[in-house]
Amino acid sequence: MQFEILAKCSTTRARVSRMKLAHGTTALPTFMPVATQAAIKGLTAQQVESLGINLILNNTYHLNLRPGTEILKEAGGAHKFQGWNHNLLTDSGGFQLVSLNKFTKITEEGALFSSPFNGELTMLTPEESMSIQHAIGADIIMQLDDVVSSLTTGPRVGEAMWRTIRWLDRCIEYHEKSGKTDTQNLFAIVQGGLDPDLRDQCLDEMIKRKDRVAGYAIGGLSGGEEKDVFWRIIKQCAEKLPEDRPRYSMGIGFAEDLLVCVALGVDMADCVFPTRTARFGVALTLNGPLNLKQSKYATDLGPIEEGCPCPTCTEGPNRALLHHTVTLETAAAHAITLHNLVYQARVMGGARDAIMNDTFPDYLKTFMARYFGNDGYPEWVVNALRSVGVDLLEGNPDAKIRSGSGAKWDYVNSPSTRQN
Repeated sequence: MQFEILAKCSTTRARVSRMKLAHGTTALPTFMPVATQAAIKGLTAQQVESLGINLILNNTYHLNLRPGTEILKEAGGAHKFQGWNHNLLTDSGGFQLVSLNKFTKITEEGALFSSPFNGELTMLTPEESMSIQHAIGADIIMQLDDVVSSLTTGPRVGEAMWRTIRWLDRCIEYHEKSGKTDTQNLFAIVQGGLDPDLRDQCLDEMIKRKDRVAGYAIGGLSGGEEKDVFWRIIKQCAEKLPEDRPRYSMGIGFAEDLLVCVALGVDMADCVFPTRTARFGVALTLNGPLNLKQSKYATDLGPIEEGCPCPTCTEGPNRALLHHTVTLETAAAHAITLHNLVYQARVMGGARDAIMNDTFPDYLKTFMARYFGNDGYPEWVVNALRSVGVDLLEGNPDAKIRSGSGAKWDYVNSPSTRQN
């Protein structure tokens, strides 16, 4: 990996960088769509490529179960298996062991789990996770970590954090002996739950291993914790992680979350949100989400979003057709998926342009004002951005502030408005 910082925001901790991997160069900050089963649901690799996306995520846990490493090796790796010629990141499988399996037992050796297909017991060790990811051939591979829910408290959090550090050492040893360090780049995952002291201890230990890892991820968040706690953990980690390594916040997909994380110093993020929400008929726009299943869109012949360059908005179905077909035809879900992926890319591309021009604070203010409108700013967003010198209320002291997550949804069946 070659990692080069190109520009820094003079106010926030945001930065633009260039990450060169074996399958090309990716501009950061970026959002990575999730292709769980070696495919983004409803789209071909060529369709995804046509959108300008050049870094996606595959799921180690699922690809190991099916199709399995033997067929991946025979195909020449996951790039060739799925027809993807650009950069690829794989997770380690740790999160899925906890989230998808009732029968997972964590020991020092690894994670013992039962297959959801045939019930067969399998032990996933740090070494085996590396071996699977080597067979997949991803450009960025993640260490196996001991994952606990972000809402977990007590001694289990510290136990998982220290085990994650020990497992990182085992991943490093196996990876360095593999002969694949020139083409596959190992990232460490910072754990420690919502405890700042545990996070600091984990950061200290993982930074000691800086010369043996290519980058760092911030794990163990986006599990239902309060947003005001979420951003403080992100800020703590991003401030302490090395300047010359990419920083990856795992499981982040809402636009406001992405931009706050960028402002705090994060370079990469991934989430199933934009593709999964598309399959429920929700299109993402700069003015907030549109729930196209609502009857107010039944006679709206406009595109999802005026000015959007995606194939759906420039060439494809209008809102009325999408409303008509969204629960009947998979083509509607595919069309909205295309739009949502371009939307995520536009949000992050706009951030990169603004950082390069040193106008990122203005970009944040303009984006948040348009996105939240008269609904009011989420209090946590205001607090997070103030912590890096951006005051959303500056010049607008009467703006509303809302408590809670502040996530915006289009649930009210009110008259359609074309500016969306």
